[in-house]
Amino acid sequence: MLVLTLILGTPGSFAEAAEAPAPMAQDKPQNPYLARRHLYEEMGSLLHIPWYRLAAVDQYERTLIPSSKTGKPEERLTGLTIPPPVWSGWTNPDPEDKNPVSIALFGGMGRDATGDGIADPKNDRDALFTMGRYITSYGYDEDDFRIALWKYYQNDRAVQRISQFARIYEAFDRLDLFENAFPLPISSGYSYKDTWGNSRHWGGFRIHEGNDLFAPYGVPVRSVCYGIVEIKGWNPFGGWRVGIRDLNNRYHYYAHLSGFAKDIHVGDLMKPGQVIGWVGSSGYGPPGTQGKFPPHLHFGIYRDNGRSEWAFDPYPLLKRWENAERARLRRK
Repeated sequence: MLVLTLILGTPGSFAEAAEAPAPMAQDKPQNPYLARRHLYEEMGSLLHIPWYRLAAVDQYERTLIPSSKTGKPEERLTGLTIPPPVWSGWTNPDPEDKNPVSIALFGGMGRDATGDGIADPKNDRDALFTMGRYITSYGYDEDDFRIALWKYYQNDRAVQRISQFARIYEAFDRLDLFENAFPLPISSGYSYKDTWGNSRHWGGFRIHEGNDLFAPYGVPVRSVCYGIVEIKGWNPFGGWRVGIRDLNNRYHYYAHLSGFAKDIHVGDLMKPGQVIGWVGSSGYGPPGTQGKFPPHLHFGIYRDNGRSEWAFDPYPLLKRWENAERARLRRK
């Protein structure tokens, strides 16, 4: 659900309310990802906005919906949910108003993108056209895009996440970026069990927000997802660590590394299976502290819902990724 404390642009005129692309069929191709890409490109062409920016806003909205946490396409092509007061206008006596003329009169965002005389927030084209039109009302370059996002969401984290998603989509030029890899090579000698929630005492009492994968020094540590490097460096608890954000708005935390891959920097884009560093025993002290525990990878995942971020047990996902990778290797 969107944050309701929004700052809207100048209310549209009656002429703007009628402004919309020509009617198009709502039929969906068999591949939902291709259907969404086609819709982003269609609206992007009409509004002169890159398709990947519309895709990034839409994907961020999907991460706010519990049923969309897996990244799989839902029945609707878009995940956009524009609240009734924002769509129809804060002073509109009918919060469910779908008349584009009266919506414009009351300063609402909602627009008719299909030419049927109805501005329906649950219609994919209407919703995406409305959001894109709002964004482009602030301009067309990257800074304008970020300003529009901030005005809409009033949340710096939302601006950062959507900007990150846009970079990922632009670079890989596709939407189906939800493949995963196990964080260690399947052929390496590793072991792990569910240690989520166990107590930790160094630096004060706390729970274990992740799972430990024990392996020899130097075993490669790999990105489990497509994503962007958010953090790289030293943490007194985690030692040399890397944090990668994926398109599900999940932050993947890799700690106690012995070192980093030379080509990994904050802001870099990652693929599943790409090496980010190596198993070590760094941490529990000032920069460079090593050997206070056996070598292992601490792996954690944090979920962001737009308002808060929290850790959850990654063990079920680790087992799923491990089994899937073993099955892929058997098929080769």
